[in-house]
Amino acid sequence: MKRVISSSDAPEAVGAYSQATTNGGLVFTAGQIPMTPDGELLSDEPISTQAEQSLSSIKGILSEEGMDMSDILKVTVFLDDIDDFDEMNETYSEFFDDEPPARSAVEVANLPKGVGVEIEAIAVSN
Repeated sequence: MKRVISSSDAPEAVGAYSQATTNGGLVFTAGQIPMTPDGELLSDEPISTQAEQSLSSIKGILSEEGMDMSDILKVTVFLDDIDDFDEMNETYSEFFDDEPPARSAVEVANLPKGVGVEIEAIAVSN
């Protein structure tokens, strides 16, 4: 059965979506843009800062379920400029140990609110 996850450590869902959902085994996060839990948009910050905030939000959502970044199976990174990949990847690698999850990174035409990155994850509860 589907259950909605909501964390004060991530920006509030402001549309017809949830921060994350779970069936008790898998957790699917919504795409997290670089917005602080109190709603400050970091769209003018460097990609490294934007990626750090997006990943911090995912970390906060997972912690609501007693999980951490090591529980992530798959990450998808959406970049508005693929030339930002190396900068994003440097920050990204700080969030994962020597066994990182599978990942896709793609360039997209536009992202919500003019941000440079959006990141979503699928995790498993052990």
